[in-house]
Amino acid sequence: MEAAPPLPRIARRPWWIPHFLGGVPDVPPDKLRMLGVVALALFFEQYDFGMLGSALPRIATDLGIDRADYGGYLSLIRLGSLPAFAILPLADRIGRRRLFLFCMVALSIGTALTAFTQTPAQFVAAQMATRTFMTAGMSIAFVIITEEFPAEHRGWGLGMLGALGASGIGLGAALFAAVDVLPYGWRALYALGIVPIFFLPMFRRGVPETRRFREQVAALAEPGPPRGVLATWLGPVVDLLRAYPRRAFLVAGVALLSGLGSVAVFQFTSDFLLRDHGWEPWQFSAMLVLGGGLGIVGNIVAGRLGDRIGRRAVGLAAMLAFPCAATLFYLGPSWALSPAWIVFVFCVSASGTIQRAFATELFPTRERGTAMGLAEVTATLGAALGLALVGIATHAGLELAHATSVLSWTVALAGLSVLLLPETGGRELEAISDPGAAPRGH
Repeated sequence: MEAAPPLPRIARRPWWIPHFLGGVPDVPPDKLRMLGVVALALFFEQYDFGMLGSALPRIATDLGIDRADYGGYLSLIRLGSLPAFAILPLADRIGRRRLFLFCMVALSIGTALTAFTQTPAQFVAAQMATRTFMTAGMSIAFVIITEEFPAEHRGWGLGMLGALGASGIGLGAALFAAVDVLPYGWRALYALGIVPIFFLPMFRRGVPETRRFREQVAALAEPGPPRGVLATWLGPVVDLLRAYPRRAFLVAGVALLSGLGSVAVFQFTSDFLLRDHGWEPWQFSAMLVLGGGLGIVGNIVAGRLGDRIGRRAVGLAAMLAFPCAATLFYLGPSWALSPAWIVFVFCVSASGTIQRAFATELFPTRERGTAMGLAEVTATLGAALGLALVGIATHAGLELAHATSVLSWTVALAGLSVLLLPETGGRELEAISDPGAAPRGH
C-alpha cells in the first residue's frame, strides 16, 4: 500500500504580521522568525527617520531655524548617509550579521544624543552621524532578506520588511500627537531612540549570518596572495564596477532620480500642513498613522506583483503615479490632501521595494552589500540635491509647494530607467548574477 502524499504545508501567520498586510506565503518558519527580528530593528531605524519630518516645525522653533533655511539644513543631514558607502563594503568582508548589529547600536546612541543638542549645528552633526549607521543598517537588513528568502517569495519578503519597518514612522507620528504635553517636547521623542539597545540580545540570537555569505567565506578559505588593508576594504567596490558597470550605473541612476524627487515631497509634508493649512499636530498624526497604514501596503503589493509579473512593470507604474499624487497634494484642493498623501506614500513604498530588489538581486554575494551601498549613497546624493534645490528656490521667492511639485517629476524619469534593467523576479540569485548566465558588463 502506497503511503499517502504529504499534505501541503500551510504557513502560519505570526502575530506580528497584521492582517491588513495580506496573507503569508509558504515560507519556512525559521525564515519568518528571522524576518520578524530584522523588521523590529528596521522599525526603530524608521522611527528616527520619520521623526525629523514630523517634528521639524517644533525643532526649528526651538533651535531658531528659519523656514527658508530648511532645505540647506536638511540637505546636510541627508549627506550624513554618504559615509555609509565606506562602511557597507565591510559587510562583504566581515559578514552581514556583525555589521548589522554594530549599526543598530550606533544609530540608537545617535538618536538619543540628538535629544540633548542645543544649536542647529549640534543637531545637524548628531543627525548626520546617526544617518550614517541608519543607512548602513537598513541596507544590510535588505541584503539579509534577499539572501535568505526563497526566490519565488523574495519580493514578498523585501516588501514585508519594508512595510513592517515603515510602521516605525507611524509610532513616531502617534507620539508626535502629544509633543506639546510631553516633558521636553520633541527632545523626549528622540530620547526614546535608546530603546533598541535593550533589544540587542534578541537581535544577536535572531539574526544569523546568511548561508550565502558563509558559503562564500568557505570558498575563499584557501590562502592567496596577501592584500593590504585598503585593497581588502575597497576590493568589493572595484570588483562591482569592473564586472557590472552597466547594472551599477543604472541602479545608481534610478536611486539618484528617485531620491531627488521623492525626499523633498515627504520632508515638508508636516510643515506644509501645519503652517500652510493650519492643521494641528494631532490631525497630522492621525493622517500619518491611519493613512500611512494604507500607504505602506504598497510594499507588499509591489513585492507580490514583482514576484508574479516582474519588477520592471511594477516599478514603472509606481514611479509614474508618484508625481501625479505629489502634485495633487501640494497644489490641489484641500479635500485632496489626505487621499493624495496616501497615494504617494503607496507609490513610494512600492517603488522602494522594487529599487531594493534590483540593488540586491542583480549582483553576486561577494559584492551585494557594496551594491546596496552604492544605491543608498546615490539616493542620498539625490535627496540632498533635491532639498538644496528647494532651499535655493524658496530663497528666490518660489513657493515651497511649487518647488516640491516640480521636483517630484524626476521620479517618473527613474521609472523609465527601470525598463533598462534585467528582470529579476522569481529567479535564483546565482542565475541573475552569474557572469556565465549574463554577459559581462550587464
